[in-house]
Amino acid sequence: MALHYPLLIRQRDFLMSFDNAKAFFTACEAGKGWQGCQPFVAAGATFSAQSEPLVDIDSVEGYTEWMNWLVQVMPDASYDLHAASYDPDARQAMFFATFNGTHSGEGGPVPATGQSTSSDYVYAIQMDADGKISSMTKIWNASWAMRDLGWA
Repeated sequence: MALHYPLLIRQRDFLMSFDNAKAFFTACEAGKGWQGCQPFVAAGATFSAQSEPLVDIDSVEGYTEWMNWLVQVMPDASYDLHAASYDPDARQAMFFATFNGTHSGEGGPVPATGQSTSSDYVYAIQMDADGKISSMTKIWNASWAMRDLGWA
């Protein structure tokens, strides 16, 4: 029986990349900040989003710190993961989820409103050849969430 090493290597790379992407997603959404997310991210990884609160953030590191802040402002923050996928040819991971939270903590853009949001979003994460995140795009209708929370 012939062994198919390229297939085994491809499966190993797939599992490593998708496992790293899933671990990053979980740590980021839990508000672990850069310290908790850095092991899964390549140096210099970029971030982009066409969402008002995130337009000035251009690094994955900056985004993880923003999520750390958000979880402090909304201590009950949670998410419902609806789908996760990985395309090994494109080295692209996708996560579709709903963020849930109530503005009850201090430090928000306004004093705690007690208002809640359930806001859908997608992470499109590009992995490098070493299985680490090289770039990330967040697709999110921020204005919807901001209105829900009484921030806009």
